[in-house]
Amino acid sequence: MLIVGRAIAGIGGSGILNGAFTIIAACVPLSRRPTFIGLVMGVSQVGLSAGPLIGGALTEYTTWRWCFYINLPVGGLVAVMFAFVNIPEIVPKQKFAIPIRALPGQLDLLGFALFASSAIQLLLALQYGGNQFAWNNSHIIGLFCGAGTTFLIFLFWDHRQGEKAMIPFSLIRQRTVWSSSLSYGFLLSQVFCVSWYLPQYFQGVKNASPLMSGVDILPSILAHFCVATISGKIIERLGYYLPIILTSASLMAVGNGLLSTLSPHTSLGKWIGYQILLGATRALGLQVPIIAIQHVLPAPQIPVATALAMFSQLFTGALFLSFSDTVFTNSLSSLIPKYAPSVDPKTIINAGATGFRSYVSGENLAGVIAAYAESIDRVFYLTTGIACGCFFFSCFMGWKDIRPKKIVSKA
Repeated sequence: MLIVGRAIAGIGGSGILNGAFTIIAACVPLSRRPTFIGLVMGVSQVGLSAGPLIGGALTEYTTWRWCFYINLPVGGLVAVMFAFVNIPEIVPKQKFAIPIRALPGQLDLLGFALFASSAIQLLLALQYGGNQFAWNNSHIIGLFCGAGTTFLIFLFWDHRQGEKAMIPFSLIRQRTVWSSSLSYGFLLSQVFCVSWYLPQYFQGVKNASPLMSGVDILPSILAHFCVATISGKIIERLGYYLPIILTSASLMAVGNGLLSTLSPHTSLGKWIGYQILLGATRALGLQVPIIAIQHVLPAPQIPVATALAMFSQLFTGALFLSFSDTVFTNSLSSLIPKYAPSVDPKTIINAGATGFRSYVSGENLAGVIAAYAESIDRVFYLTTGIACGCFFFSCFMGWKDIRPKKIVSKA
């Protein structure tokens, strides 16, 4: 039931940000879009970053089920509001232009099935590898081979479909589109990983409760929100988005590198400062890939390209969350025998950040905490590399001026 429910929620959630950006593209001139997209990105990513705070409070004082219940009134309110809003179309359409019976012919369902099966096999291989099965196990090898073969079939089918494909080759061949999608994927991947493992540091290493670990990440949440709301104005005034995303990515690498120095004895001032730097710099460049895509494409292609960028951030985020989980669990498996030889690593891993103290004490507890801190540091090594990847792919977005061109009248 949980899997089915999350699948349905994923289908609905997949169109929220894409729909919001498409609405902004239809309503707002390009030179003014950074401000509005910045507001949307600020609110949405604060929601992502604040998830541990709200979820921790609900889990600690009520039940984890409220993490799902709370979405019902919010979603219902938004649905009612949209019923009274007139949203202009980017491309004018005839009323009821696509009958329900003709809809399957307009969708690349086979392409979706091929890509989805390839992605699922890859994610399962990354999830099980090094955990349930060894990396050289036939199950893992079979999943990797299946993912690669299915993806090659998808590429053949996608090329054959042409402009009717789920991801048209003519679209992804454009430099700004693929570079923006990849940089956006890398940027959000480090957001996902940090949002997951930073609360684990506070819970596992600093012995904070789920609620207090959410409070401890408030510096990054507040810095993120404040900068996201003004980043659009910065881009509008500067006119060029490339310097913004390069500055953001380079400082994100610095912020993640500082987080990789966290230890059981890191002072309050340091981890607050590190979070402020990271939260502010990632918010600075968060909207740039969407601005770049909307600047270079004609109106009919904007929804598809925006959806591609949204997909890139979710898929890349899922990949790097799997990578980070593998790094973390394998690190604990190797470090616990080093720092606490009498402790079973599997017991600590299965107990989680808030439960392992029930199984160890004394010198063993100090050793496990040291192993936990160092394992989380290794995850932040990965996020530092992710930020560097964001910087690399951002270099290909192009030097474009989004400010409206002044018309010089001839005397």
